[in-house]
Amino acid sequence: MSTPTITHVRAFTVRGGGADYHDQDHGHWIDDHIATPMSKYPEYRQSRQTFGLNVLGTLVVEIEASSGEVGFAVTTGGDIGAWIVEKHLARFVEGQKVTDIEKMWDQMFNGSLFYGRKGIVLNAISGVDLALWDLLGKVRQEPVYHLLGGAVRDELQFYATGARPDLAQQMGFIGGKLPLHHGPAEGEEGLRKNLELLADMRQRVGDDFWLMYDCWMSLDVNYATRLAQKAQEFGLKWIEEALPPDDYWGYAELRRNVPKGMLVTTGEHEATRWGFRMLLEMGCCDIIQPDVGWCGGITELIKISALADAHNALVVPHGSSVYSYHFVITRHNSPFAEFLMMAPQADKVVPMFNPLLLDEPVPVNGRMKVPDRPGFGVRLNPDCALTRPYSR
Repeated sequence: MSTPTITHVRAFTVRGGGADYHDQDHGHWIDDHIATPMSKYPEYRQSRQTFGLNVLGTLVVEIEASSGEVGFAVTTGGDIGAWIVEKHLARFVEGQKVTDIEKMWDQMFNGSLFYGRKGIVLNAISGVDLALWDLLGKVRQEPVYHLLGGAVRDELQFYATGARPDLAQQMGFIGGKLPLHHGPAEGEEGLRKNLELLADMRQRVGDDFWLMYDCWMSLDVNYATRLAQKAQEFGLKWIEEALPPDDYWGYAELRRNVPKGMLVTTGEHEATRWGFRMLLEMGCCDIIQPDVGWCGGITELIKISALADAHNALVVPHGSSVYSYHFVITRHNSPFAEFLMMAPQADKVVPMFNPLLLDEPVPVNGRMKVPDRPGFGVRLNPDCALTRPYSR
């Protein structure tokens, strides 16, 4: 049999949830006074949407093969990402064999190096890469995790990210990660409130349930160190993304300063093997957390994970639904996964990229078997209004 080739690449955008999970209605926990790099400005402190966290929207990439199959993937990127896919990246994909994913990734990355390297360009490359893996799985009638070498465990286990770790415990998750609400600009009172919330949650969940703090790039080394040292009393398992992603030196210092046994984690906003090489070689963290929709896709995550394995670091991808599930189930150094609680009050389990994906699996009692369906095993919801802003 001849190998199918790629005939068409298409890029769409959609608003309201999906991969851009910050694109939510008012009143959602994910937008409720969460510390950010913009929290130094009082006018941008209460809502992350006020400084534009929801402006991008979701990018949907479709890739069609000569044999008729269509692979797709979703990430953040909106109109900007769609332009990059349609006007630049498509030339490296159309006409290629569906199996030549490594070559296509290399050409997309090096072809955009003069203006890319990280950020929105890597989001776009990631979206194309994930769609290519979805397409290859559909052509071969196998789930992506089979293509990656097969499962190393029977099921995934999850911790939950959201405002109510106590409810997550009742739902069977192994831990709960809280958003940090107050940053350095809110002074001692803010620090006290952060610790009071942690103390309250520890009292609710008992001693053995994991509790973590997601600081979303909002702190400096001094504040993060003080928070970690004071949080030791309440059994904080890790402090996540405390500093801006380019402050490798600060992360290395923070890791040296945190209490013994507490983990430093980061990498959600890092990209490519070269960015993660900096984190690992400089001793910045114990767990890296690449987002497969932002770091370069599955193709790059394979390399990042191998690099981490050589440094005895765990890889726990940032919550990215099926795109990380298919990877985590195949890797020994990814022993658990993140699930974002996308219900507005974090009081029930709903699909992470709702409403965009159909057949999106969710944990039951904190566990999940990865569905044995071709590709990533999900479909686009036809009720979601896709727009193709830059058709060719």
